[in-house]
Amino acid sequence: MTNTETEITSFTGADNTVAPSDSSVTSATPPATITFADFGLDPKIQKAVLEQGYTIPTPIQAQSIPHVLAGSDLMGAAQTGTGKTAAFVLPIIQKILRHASNSASPARHPIRALVLTPTRELAVQVAENAASYSKHTDLRAAVVYGGVDMKEQVGILRNGVEILIATPGRLLDHIGSKVANLSQVEILVLDEADRMLDMGFLPDLQRIINLIPAQRQTLLFSATFSPEIKKLAQSYLRTPVTVEVARQNAAADTVKQVIHMVSSSEKQRAIVKVLENRTRQGLSRQCIIFTNSRLGCAKLARALERDGIKAGAIHGDKSQGERTLTLDAFKSGAIEALVATDVAARGLDIPDMPCVINHELPYNAEDFIHRIGRTGRAGSTGDAIALVDASEKRLLDDIEKLMKRKLDIKPLPEGTPAYAKPPSGSAASTKGADPFFYKPYEPTSAPQSSDDAATSEVKKVGIVAAKPAVGALLGGFKKK
Repeated sequence: MTNTETEITSFTGADNTVAPSDSSVTSATPPATITFADFGLDPKIQKAVLEQGYTIPTPIQAQSIPHVLAGSDLMGAAQTGTGKTAAFVLPIIQKILRHASNSASPARHPIRALVLTPTRELAVQVAENAASYSKHTDLRAAVVYGGVDMKEQVGILRNGVEILIATPGRLLDHIGSKVANLSQVEILVLDEADRMLDMGFLPDLQRIINLIPAQRQTLLFSATFSPEIKKLAQSYLRTPVTVEVARQNAAADTVKQVIHMVSSSEKQRAIVKVLENRTRQGLSRQCIIFTNSRLGCAKLARALERDGIKAGAIHGDKSQGERTLTLDAFKSGAIEALVATDVAARGLDIPDMPCVINHELPYNAEDFIHRIGRTGRAGSTGDAIALVDASEKRLLDDIEKLMKRKLDIKPLPEGTPAYAKPPSGSAASTKGADPFFYKPYEPTSAPQSSDDAATSEVKKVGIVAAKPAVGALLGGFKKK
């Protein structure tokens, strides 16, 4: 069987208008009135979806779910915050529901579906989805990831699970300990596939795939797919369907972006000024601030605390318990500024997150899209602010090239420290003018926002974590 793409459906936004593509495109706009009930999902699954208050799927769900149910391999690309997780979780539950058993025997609960994610936070969120929408069935789901003791995870795996969500390294640990067997996996999902196919993950990923039956269904989902990643992905897929919702490598229309040229030595003070101005304008000062290094992340959080801003840090050197406590504090409002490395750029879903600040531009342009995708989710609006030093101009050029647009460069308002001036010929306004984010935004025409299944209980699945800090996005729109 040849590894070629058989179909590409392309859409932009919730209105499902057809978007142009560089590839040959087969356009198929779904009925405007399509609901989750139209997918033919089992009543038990429909009941769980309805309990979360959703009836209308998002475009990525409307286009992906029928193909997954039909057994096709699939590459799904959509902007962050559009419900990609439920686009594979719901059909997976439907497809393996025939294996559901109330037997206590572990042999009756082998792993049927495996979801691999690049981060612990994303793994927990996918597991929340699986738990929420399988809760009326006899299917079992669990999540395993590093940074915590393996003992409790071992006990859960030995009892048997049908849906396993895992980070690659920890899954290999359990395989080595003979407590995870992948010989009956029917469906493999790579979530945030562009990162999963990154060279750092490839060796572990290949070892895992070699243990899964060749006759399987493989699903890849991400907000971004570079040409190189697309080419590499073909080696794992057979005649895949490609579903692209909105233009690739684009930020959501609900995210308003601005660039400030700020010298590196003044960025911390600039963040303080930004948050002070947001407070004066009646805007929330809650924000996620992205940095490139673990050391820089910790130092910035401490510096902001000294400046009177309630800040916390999350990065790869933190234990899972520390991450969970910090995220819980941020979600509750005890922390105003969450300073994070790219560990929080993917999968972290906090409903109505008002603002994202890039203290430094990422070295990988695609990571910029994932970072700013933490705001403007599920129809809500959000602000994305980037503080750019002159030495980062090349990184800014790469981002603009990827996004196929020039980003608006504006000066900070008067009364702030002496910042680097915007480049000549930029879209910056005159000195002293307030950038747009200091003023309340005018409402935009966006779909009715949907909250995430953040409060789903993970009772029977035995997820190995403290109380999950954030919810996993179902997507779709709440019923009135």
